[in-house]
Amino acid sequence: MIREPIYAALWNLAQASAGFVTKSRRAQYLDDVPQGMFPALFMIQKSESPQNVAGLPAVWVFTVEFYIYAHTQGDKTIMPSTILNGLVDAVSNSIAPDAVTGKQTLGGLVQHAWIDGGIDIYEGVLGDQAVAVIPVTIKVNS
Repeated sequence: MIREPIYAALWNLAQASAGFVTKSRRAQYLDDVPQGMFPALFMIQKSESPQNVAGLPAVWVFTVEFYIYAHTQGDKTIMPSTILNGLVDAVSNSIAPDAVTGKQTLGGLVQHAWIDGGIDIYEGVLGDQAVAVIPVTIKVNS
């Protein structure tokens, strides 16, 4: 198993999914993203762990989080969530499973990659800004 092509494949799908102005695998805090550089997308590698079954090669489980930042750019007629919702849809759809196989294999690199768990949304208390955190799990043969 070689890790980087797996992470790069997932990143390439997500970062091309919408018109992100800022996109990086090097995360930034929301307050560090300059005005005018929204929407923003970041990917963070969270963990890797093997699942071992006696007599079989290990299956690795990688966890990743996508951080999406949206901003109304001072337009008080727009709710930040209306911008965020379309971005979450775009990223979610970019890593959706294949309609035939029911799996997202990242071009044959992995068994399956999927959104695993709830998508956290932070809106309202952030004024003109909103944030979504999308958890992704990847199963990889060793």
